[in-house]
Amino acid sequence: MSNTIVEQLKKHIADFEKSVEVEEVGTVIEVGDGIARMSGLNNCQAQEMLEFTGGIMGVALNLEEETVGAMILGEYKGIKEGDTVKRTGRILSVPVGEQMIGRVVNALGQEIDGKGEIKTKQFYPVEKIAPGVMKRHPVHEPVQTGIKSVDAMIPIGRGQRELIIGDRQTGKTAIAIDAIINQKGQNMKCVYVAVGQKESKVARIVAKLEETGAMEYTTVVVAGASDAASMSFIAPYAGVSIAEYFADKGEDVLVVYDDLTKQAWAYREISLLLRRPPGREAYPGDVFYLHSRLLERACKLSEEAGGGSITALPIIETQAGDLTAYIPTNVISITDGQIFLETDLFYKGIRPAIGIGLSVSRVGGAAQIKPMKKVAGKTKLDMAQFRELEAFAQFASDLDEDTRKQIERGYRITEIMKQPQYTPMAVENQVAVIYAVNNGVFDDVEVKDVSATEIKLIEFMNKSKRTLLDKLTAGEWDEKIEKELADACSEFKK
Repeated sequence: MSNTIVEQLKKHIADFEKSVEVEEVGTVIEVGDGIARMSGLNNCQAQEMLEFTGGIMGVALNLEEETVGAMILGEYKGIKEGDTVKRTGRILSVPVGEQMIGRVVNALGQEIDGKGEIKTKQFYPVEKIAPGVMKRHPVHEPVQTGIKSVDAMIPIGRGQRELIIGDRQTGKTAIAIDAIINQKGQNMKCVYVAVGQKESKVARIVAKLEETGAMEYTTVVVAGASDAASMSFIAPYAGVSIAEYFADKGEDVLVVYDDLTKQAWAYREISLLLRRPPGREAYPGDVFYLHSRLLERACKLSEEAGGGSITALPIIETQAGDLTAYIPTNVISITDGQIFLETDLFYKGIRPAIGIGLSVSRVGGAAQIKPMKKVAGKTKLDMAQFRELEAFAQFASDLDEDTRKQIERGYRITEIMKQPQYTPMAVENQVAVIYAVNNGVFDDVEVKDVSATEIKLIEFMNKSKRTLLDKLTAGEWDEKIEKELADACSEFKK
């Protein structure tokens, strides 16, 4: 009898212990400018979410001996000295899943487009270690941007990181948005991350993506210019976490970070407020790691790891075209090439204003279909030589015949490479046009009439040479196809 009583008492005590929940609570020592310092959170982890009075959330960044420094997510004015703060035990994470497609969300993955709550079951941590070398596969499939000068001369592959760099208002975002629009039917999900951009600009971009049908496969992550610095700091990581969900399922994703200069500014602000020691240009010592751990998460996974890929297009803004500044050199050394946009070309009306001399793709021909590789092989060299000769030709009146021909051809290639915004071109049409200009079809055409002739050529090819174009789309190329293309060009010229 007494044994039974003892057993029941033991069971009651065990059940009682189970129902007791231990919460670790601290006190706010100081707060201001989106930063709070707390005492009493001895077991707090880095990047752990903290809950302040009134449900305001923060993220622990500085773990010191006596105190914890945290950045506050969103409005901090409701927090005051002496308030209690609670550990959540959760590392900062964002919701991921198919439901995110077609939505506009903030840096925490919460909807801001007014289309109702996003119901997802899964969360991915915002910070994650990038896949190791053994899990990766060399880049070999193209990302067709639909921009002639990029696809021909600075090709981008699935899993590559290609930097878009230039002064403000030179068309950096335009290249990225055109690339997203061109992914329709290319089996590619897209994530556009707007960091510190004006909300009106982002609204225009979203409207354009909806109009072109690109929102059907795109998620937009926004940390607006009026949002707290903490949101601009987190947004790119949230964007790549949303992309990783699809890459883990073996899908291909394109992520645009627009732009990382503003993320670096936000991180500098947070670091200085947390009293981390400043280094060059007042940036903290780990500002290189800020971008490297983000961009390393873009890769092409091997078949064993699922075969998915994340292609990153980070954007960096330069001051007066200075590529040697601190943040630009950092990001150039992390990426696999850069598309450099020149202000002078932009004002001359050459758009996209790509400076061929300083633009490079370190993946190169591996990221092109065979016809494009064969046709555009020497175009980049021709363009670079033409830009040099053009400057020289202004002063020389008596040029030899070869140089004069090269300059005339250069003017026509420049004209062909011009492309209005939001009009990406199918790759087979690009191959036909570049082949034609390289083989003298446009030599007798006045420079001002090149664009009109190009449109006629594309119409002619699509009407009467569709089977040839289909072969080019499929990546087929041999002497027979090249002869067909040459014959088509002669026929068109007549």
